[in-house]
Amino acid sequence: MTPITALQSMPENISRLKNRFLNGGDIVTTFLRSSISSQIASWIDMGVGFVFFAFIHLAPWLSTAIGAVCGGIVNCCINYRFTFHASDVPVKAVAVKYSMIWVGSLLLNVYGTQIAYELLNQFHFLVEELGFKPNGFYAAARLSVSLIVSLFWNFLMQKNFVYRKSRFDATAIRLVDALTPRKNKTK
Repeated sequence: MTPITALQSMPENISRLKNRFLNGGDIVTTFLRSSISSQIASWIDMGVGFVFFAFIHLAPWLSTAIGAVCGGIVNCCINYRFTFHASDVPVKAVAVKYSMIWVGSLLLNVYGTQIAYELLNQFHFLVEELGFKPNGFYAAARLSVSLIVSLFWNFLMQKNFVYRKSRFDATAIRLVDALTPRKNKTK
């Protein structure tokens, strides 16, 4: 292939890569889209939490909770349309399934970080020989647990359960219908 031919085919190759990224269903492109969605949701989470803490003067825990909920909603919506292309799965079912996985993720992160932190504290040589401090233990525990939960819980459960049709969908829809008020239809 000559340099001229390579340059001429470049727009076609870029178009093919763009199409694969936006519409591909393989694990790599789906994971890349999921990572982008997660990053956007994290920024929303942090930004909203900061606004509620710094400007509205809510308590740190409440600001964090509001940010986390907003980030979760953004992540769910982006994943529904962009990441997993799940328009054939009912929105009500996705909402229930996503909420279940989101709560599981929260619990795995909270307890996993605590357990990893406690385990790291058992390695006295980290403090004595390497000078680790509690902040370092927390950062190492939080980052490692977050990465593990993100890959092996969030991504896999969303890919294989939340954004796919399942027998659970009918139950999820009934649950949403039971919990939401019905509008009176007048003729």
